Amino acid sequence: MSTEEEVPAEEVVEEVEEVEEEVQMSVLDALKEVLKKALIHDGLKKGLHECAKALDRRSARLCCLAKDCENEEYKKLIRALCAEGDVPIIMVDAGKDLGAFCGLAKLDDEGSIKKAVRTSCAVITEFGEESRALSIIKDYLENQADEE
Repeated sequence: MSTEEEVPAEEVVEEVEEVEEEVQMSVLDALKEVLKKALIHDGLKKGLHECAKALDRRSARLCCLAKDCENEEYKKLIRALCAEGDVPIIMVDAGKDLGAFCGLAKLDDEGSIKKAVRTSCAVITEFGEESRALSIIKDYLENQADEE
């Protein structure tokens, strides 16, 4: 009987861990969700040309820049335009990840990414609807601003 009692206890522990993971969404997961919502609401600009136009018009509300971008002039331009318009920047590890977050990826039958197009910059001009992910991103940006 003791083995039967242990099995349900382990299942309960696993369920509790899943609930905690839902409660504590990472910033990267939140960013992915916010980018998807912005794409749906036609508020997402991808690539240097579109991003520079949005930043120059001061319609940008959030900028995502890939850390693995090789072109220093590219990063310098985006950072300068963001600084000029007081737009917060979130650095993403890889351009392929940023491209996949922005919907620039082909998916296979199971829904996993088969091929992703790399983008070094994405700008959100319209967040869309309020969500938990958006509040996580805003909290993260406030914490970043407090540290600086």
